[in-house]
Amino acid sequence: MTGKLEDKVAIITGAGQGVGRGIALAMAKAGARCVIADFNEESGQQVVGELEGLGSEALFVRCDVTSRESVDAAVDRTIEVFGQLDVLVNNAQRAPLSPTSVMEHTDEIIDLCFDTGFRGSFRFMQAAYPHLKASRGKVINIASGAGLDGLAGQSAYGAAKEAIRALSKSAAREWGRDGINVNIICPLANSPGVATLLELAPEMEKRMTANQPLGRIGDCEEDIGPVAVFLASDDSRYVTGHTLPADGGNSMVR
Repeated sequence: MTGKLEDKVAIITGAGQGVGRGIALAMAKAGARCVIADFNEESGQQVVGELEGLGSEALFVRCDVTSRESVDAAVDRTIEVFGQLDVLVNNAQRAPLSPTSVMEHTDEIIDLCFDTGFRGSFRFMQAAYPHLKASRGKVINIASGAGLDGLAGQSAYGAAKEAIRALSKSAAREWGRDGINVNIICPLANSPGVATLLELAPEMEKRMTANQPLGRIGDCEEDIGPVAVFLASDDSRYVTGHTLPADGGNSMVR
């Protein structure tokens, strides 16, 4: 344990796998107590077991981010068990597994991307706000290069991620005087979603890394996790409203 997040309590949504799991592992190693808020109880409990194996306290809360009642219950349960909330990581997101052209997008696909990503993040931020204000806490929202760069075949997903960035910047302005920092990570990592995308469209990996300075797809825990730990820690106390691509240099935000 590095102790950088000692005595901090973090909710990480969609942490049963991928980037969320990587962030949870990194935060636990930094001393945080993590709440795994996920729709899949089996994978969520498995991550809790991993965190407890590291000697960390952890809690699984089954949560449907498309339901305000479920989101409110997840925050309430966190306060009931741990008595505080210091960090909120909005990572949960669903999207079509295969690339879908603009003309092939249906209302169902659009709703899926926005209800799980954008609206889910919005609901959690609203529910967590009074507790984050009390702790002068941190919000870390997960966006994507699909939005920054406008990737073909991912228009609804990219649009939802850009909506999350807009929400984050507005909240950073509104909540700064409350002592709440709000920042965004745009990761490129070997999550199950990326693995599935590369299976369906193998040429995507070459497109992702051909002009990338570091030339590789990152690791969820070792490459993305430490970025989240930084943004969750006091080291980032003077950073807010910022988009930080953790993508090997793929996207360079001005």
